[in-house]
Amino acid sequence: MLNKHLILFFLLLGVFQLNAQQAHINLDWAPQRAGGSLTPFMANTISPEVSDDHMVTFRLKAPEAKEVTVSGTVMRGLKSNDPIKLTKGADGLWSATVGPVTPEIYKYNYVVDGVRIVDPANTYVGFANQPGYSVLVVHGDGPAWYDAKDVPHGSITRHIYKSDVTNGQREMYVYTPPGYDKSKKYPVLYLFGGSGEEASTWMLTGRVNFIMDNMIADGTAVPMIIAMPNNQVVHRMDPKHTEISFPRFNDEMLQEVIPLVEANYSVKADKHNRAISGLSMGGRHAQIIGLNNLDIFGSIGILSAAESLDLIKPGVLDDPKINDKIDYLFVGAGTHETTPESRQTLMHQTFEEKNIEHEFYVGSDGAHDFITWKHLLYYKFLPKLFKTN
Repeated sequence: MLNKHLILFFLLLGVFQLNAQQAHINLDWAPQRAGGSLTPFMANTISPEVSDDHMVTFRLKAPEAKEVTVSGTVMRGLKSNDPIKLTKGADGLWSATVGPVTPEIYKYNYVVDGVRIVDPANTYVGFANQPGYSVLVVHGDGPAWYDAKDVPHGSITRHIYKSDVTNGQREMYVYTPPGYDKSKKYPVLYLFGGSGEEASTWMLTGRVNFIMDNMIADGTAVPMIIAMPNNQVVHRMDPKHTEISFPRFNDEMLQEVIPLVEANYSVKADKHNRAISGLSMGGRHAQIIGLNNLDIFGSIGILSAAESLDLIKPGVLDDPKINDKIDYLFVGAGTHETTPESRQTLMHQTFEEKNIEHEFYVGSDGAHDFITWKHLLYYKFLPKLFKTN
């Protein structure tokens, strides 16, 4: 009888665990694990499903559709550039199982008869200043370096403030490290998204807070404050975007963002303890604002971006003392977005020609995506930041 009870207990335990698929109860490192018998809340099927051998099944209920495919950064995990084609069943349910897919966090969309949509069964949906996308979490054997682990966690505060530069209400997210102590002073990293990103994107998509928690716990990064402002300051489709965006965001940083951070947080308010970094358009913002204000920023991280040399003040790159003014200059990009003609390669070559000390790195299994940008922060930029201060 005892054995029967034990068997029943483990069966019920297994059902409980399997039913947790997309349940949003805990910060689960395997939220789309296959085997659940309950569909996500308000969905009519389970999609996506990720097995422990990294196979992924997509499903879409669309009886009237003629063609359904999947596209997005998930193709990186398949080492393919071809969209995934779903097959229609007799019940009108389209499906496809692909893989194995390299463990990572991916974006994807369905394309239904030429129309791009999110997966209506997936509760993990991206939020940004661009059309929506679905999120696929392909789990590994345990929590990854970007997952919420059992370590001390920092905090994130959302600030709403009035900007005289943009003449409106703005937002910024600020990460403080575990054990933040106002009696101590901390260095600050100002971190930006790219075109179509929001102030929250580095937190929600880039998981920078979990990355920092894990790095601080294992001693690979120093405790720091990370300020994540919104670097969208003009409509992205404005024909004068470049002309307006860069000087305006420079003013936003110097007149609004930095004063707000330094008035509300216990920071080391000197250039050696201020860093600036960003991805794509945010990388160009970091490059231009950082190099144009070397009295304010000591370290600069340029992720999947560069050039725009005409926006750097005359004489800055030719200053014979420029290496004395920069603590750490990093240029990084993804493996699948970099060629000899890429802007980051050209920036690297320019710095070499002018004997400007910097680190140039190309890596990750990604292209112009958060697969790359998380990798660059974790493996290269953050471990070397503020280490000599």
